Parts: sequence; C-alpha cells; structure tokens
Amino acid sequence: MNGLCQISASPSRCTIIAIIATCCILAHVAIAGAADGLLFQSTQKQATLIELFTAEGCSSCPPAEASLSRLLGDPGLWKQFVPVAFHVDYWDGRGWKDQFASPAFTERQRAYAAAWKTGSVYTPAFAVNGREWRGAARSNLLAAAGGIGGVLKVAGAGGNRLRITYSSPSASEAQWDAHVALLGSGIVSKIGGGENAGRELRHDFVVLKYDRIKMIKNAGSARAELSLPQNQQGAGSRSALAVWVTGRDEMTPRQATGGWLSSTRG
Repeated sequence: MNGLCQISASPSRCTIIAIIATCCILAHVAIAGAADGLLFQSTQKQATLIELFTAEGCSSCPPAEASLSRLLGDPGLWKQFVPVAFHVDYWDGRGWKDQFASPAFTERQRAYAAAWKTGSVYTPAFAVNGREWRGAARSNLLAAAGGIGGVLKVAGAGGNRLRITYSSPSASEAQWDAHVALLGSGIVSKIGGGENAGRELRHDFVVLKYDRIKMIKNAGSARAELSLPQNQQGAGSRSALAVWVTGRDEMTPRQATGGWLSSTRG
C-alpha cells in the first residue's frame, strides 16, 4: 500500500498510532473493494492457458518472457487466452537467486515433464493447454484451444472472499480442482549475477502466489470459495488474477479466465 500515508518528521506517539491505524483501515478497504467488485467470466468456448516456465538466471528466458509481454495489449487477453509465468528454482544455485522462484513451481514443471515423457526439465518451456509447445506465433497459440470448455466464473463473495463456479459441458464429470494464480506485470528486476548479470529484466504475468483448491459439486455445477490473494512481491506492479479448472488431481486445463485487479496500478 505504498503512498497511502506519510509520517511527519516529528510526530507524537499518539499521532503515529493514529496514522498506522488509518493505514490499516485503508489497506483493508482497498483489498476488500477489489474482491467486492470483481467479476471474470469465460465464454463456453475453451480459452487457452499459456504457461511459461522461466528463471531470472537463464539467459535464454528473456526472449520467451518478451513473447508474453507482447500479449498485454491483445484484445484476446483473458477471453481467448490466459498467460502465466512460473519461475522455477533450479537456476538459483548458479549465481543468482530468483525472487519469484518456488520449489512448487519446479515440481509443477516436473509433473508436466513426466506426463510428456521428456525425462527432464528446461527453461524456457511452454505448456499450452497442458501440452508441450515449441511454437512462436500467436496464431499457433490460439490454434491450441479446444472446443467447448464450459463456463468458468470468478466473482466477489463479500468482504475479501471470491467465489469460483464452473459449469462443465460434461454432466458425468463431477470432480474438479480450481487453480488460482495472483499475477504481477510491469515488474523490473536488476540482475546482479548469473547468466543475466548486469541486465534489467521485465516480467509480465509472473506468478506471485498460486493455490489449488478442490471444488464442491453444487446443483449440476462445481464451486469453491477462497480469500483474494494479496500481493506481497513486485511492489508497484499491476496485478491480475488467473483462474483455471482441471479434473481432480489432473494437469490439463478444461477452462480458464482472469483479468486485471482494479485496485492495483495500471
């Protein structure tokens, strides 16, 4: 919540307490407001989930990240495709520790590698709707979309809560998982070591937080509720939320949606 409050040079103790309390109230209002007014919804047609596995210590990764950045102004963003960038941690021992990397993201990529029977992980690596993808053209990305994906809806549920509902095109499938990723865009990192030492790297759609939630069957559809994730990294970045659904304990997405969070800059 940078910029909300500033403390004078010689405040009294009471003044400091009052200012801190006001800051806390304003922070709560801003976060809650983002959830209350939030509404993202897919169409029936399946959107393409684009996953990039990347790392700040990898010299081959900036061009791949730039390909995601070029999607920022695309009219199909969030409706036709949903991009996310997972930073893996297996580059961290090579001269630079990536602040966005997580062992959980590395394990996600390893699970894909096992499913693809590739035997190893690498960066940069793309998964498009759960499949290994080595193309570069936007038309190829969109061609990866399937047919009818069902309707996925993300809406504020009061306070800081989100409600996710999914109506599947297949009534026989009742077990679903919701995947929720808080994303940061417009983040610039100054790299002090590793293969990219001395460079400034721009990150868009970088995953700051990720969670997987079991959905509950409800009158022919499935639903889940959770608290809106809070941005604790990439201060000053523009935040977004990406949500997708898979079959229970599966990797392949069935539908995806997302959008910018209005309470953030940008």
